[in-house]
Amino acid sequence: MEMVETTTTLQQQQSMLSKFKRICVFCGSSQGKKTSYQVAAIDLGNELVSRNIDLVYGGGSIGLMGLVSQAVHDGGRHVIGVIPKTLMPREVGLLNVDGYYNSLLSFIDKAVEEGFVSPSARNIILSAPTAKELVKKLEEYVPCHERVASKLSWEIEQLGYSQNYDISR
Repeated sequence: MEMVETTTTLQQQQSMLSKFKRICVFCGSSQGKKTSYQVAAIDLGNELVSRNIDLVYGGGSIGLMGLVSQAVHDGGRHVIGVIPKTLMPREVGLLNVDGYYNSLLSFIDKAVEEGFVSPSARNIILSAPTAKELVKKLEEYVPCHERVASKLSWEIEQLGYSQNYDISR
C-alpha cells in the first residue's frame, strides 16, 4: 500500500514539472464577448501555476491579459510584464498579391467580431493587390481613434512608483 501511494505522489510531482521556467503569453486586453474566453484565460493561468511556470506577458491588468496574470500571481508564481515604450498605432501595409494575406485579414476580422480587436485598430491594416494601390492607400490614410490618452495609465502603484511617475520617459 505504501509503495502505491509513494508512486502516485512521485507521478503527481513529475506531472507538475515542466521543461519551461517561463512562458510568454500573448492575449487580448479585452475580455471578448464570450465568457468561455475568460474561463480559458483563468484556466491557462492556473495551469501555469500547477506546473510551476512563471508568466511573461504584455503587462496590462485588464482583459484576458489581466485574468491570466492575476491567476498566476494569485497562485504564487512570478509575473513579468513587458510594456512597450510606444503604443501609438501606425498604419500597416500588406501587399496582398494573389490574395496571400486573405486568411490573415479574415483572422483579424474575426477578432474584431469577437471583441478582441477594436474596429479602429483593424482600420490601420491596409491591403491592396498592387504596389501602386497600396502606396496610394498608405498616402491617403488618416488615423481615426476611438479614444486618445495623453499618457499611458497603468496601475503603476503596483510597481511601487508614485502617481506622478512619468512612464513615457
